[in-house]
Amino acid sequence: MVTTGTYSDKSGVELIVTRMGEPTLVQPFEETEKGLYFLSNLDQNIAVIVRTIYCFKSEEKGNEMAAEVIKDALSKVLVHYHPAAGRLTISSEGKLIVDCTNEGAVFVEAEANCNIEDIGDHTKPDPMTLGKLVYDVPGAKNILEIPPLVVQVTKFKCGGFVLGLGMNHNLFDGIAAMEFISSWSRTARGLPLEVPPFLDRTILNARNPPLVEFPHDEFAEIEDVSNTVDLYKEELAYRSFCFSPDDIQRLKIKATADGDMPTCTSFEALSAFVWKARTEALQMKPDQKTKLLFAVDGRSRFEPPLPEGYSGNGIVLTNSICKAGEQIENPLSFTVKLVHEAVKMITDGYMRSAIDYFEVTRARPSLASTLLITTWSKLSFHAQDFGWGEPIMSGPVALPEKEVILFLSHGKQRKSVNVLLGLPVSAMKTFEELMKHI
Repeated sequence: MVTTGTYSDKSGVELIVTRMGEPTLVQPFEETEKGLYFLSNLDQNIAVIVRTIYCFKSEEKGNEMAAEVIKDALSKVLVHYHPAAGRLTISSEGKLIVDCTNEGAVFVEAEANCNIEDIGDHTKPDPMTLGKLVYDVPGAKNILEIPPLVVQVTKFKCGGFVLGLGMNHNLFDGIAAMEFISSWSRTARGLPLEVPPFLDRTILNARNPPLVEFPHDEFAEIEDVSNTVDLYKEELAYRSFCFSPDDIQRLKIKATADGDMPTCTSFEALSAFVWKARTEALQMKPDQKTKLLFAVDGRSRFEPPLPEGYSGNGIVLTNSICKAGEQIENPLSFTVKLVHEAVKMITDGYMRSAIDYFEVTRARPSLASTLLITTWSKLSFHAQDFGWGEPIMSGPVALPEKEVILFLSHGKQRKSVNVLLGLPVSAMKTFEELMKHI
């Protein structure tokens, strides 16, 4: 049975966070390379701040030294990841680039008025409450005015603390971010880096001349003939739906029952189910085109594969487009097949074509009539130990856009998947009903 939850604080305690003193800048412990640092075309389109939190509480030790230990380790790990201590700027070609100024990451210390347990179960985004645990640079008018890495350590009355991070996605994709945080936490425990970062992103340079060999419908602008814009003027409801391994297995059986798809992955079955349900919940007209976007990790799909520890964005967006009517009228296998084909599309040739497409057009993927699925379920959020054990909770603070649905691993064994999304209130009612029909 799919379990559902809303994003709210059940404890009745209002979280009040008081920042201690002014933010400081943490610079690399040793002198590092200065100058301009190239960002690939795969880094260009995702210049958004990803805000996450990691909650720690140890029976053995309190939080008195937490800020000091994390700050000291940050200074040391920035020697290896020196672009994170720089600042974004615009290159002579009009693209984002990092100026390695060594200004440093922004670091803030704070205290909370309650115990760490009082913030409730935050495997679910809650920007109102959790936003207080990540520092926002005041007055920043655009992405260039926000340092690529912002850190806040908040101590709680119970002896626990929260590490809140604001990291620019164009510096790290999910895999690279986990490797960075793992290196940082190992440094805090006095251990060497397990995977040193591979920093040279010019290996993903556009070809000269650029060669666009494939259609790139991820950038296609779809006309909203169903007028869902008006629907989105309603209040948005945020929910989480937990799919157990049994739920996912039932979906896979349903997706392959008619023999059209002999097998499918858990991701394909779950994505198809959620995409189809969302199309129905938004009451799209039969001739309304609907697009699915999701990122595929290209690290092993490039020829040759990207080097171990590649520290930039190795993800490439793929897509599928169909008419809402086709999706609603057909069995789940129809949508699963579309997702499967989108995964299969990601080859070395397609990815290099996408890199070249951006070189020629500077286009940004359109989110009109689109669902963007972001999969964090395979990322090791839970495995970061700064010396206080693994986090008791970790996850995102907010969903970046209204079109985004997030998949997160859930439970002790991390075999369940939490599906997080926001929809207009009336559409959410329908979506919740559809979630019961696995």
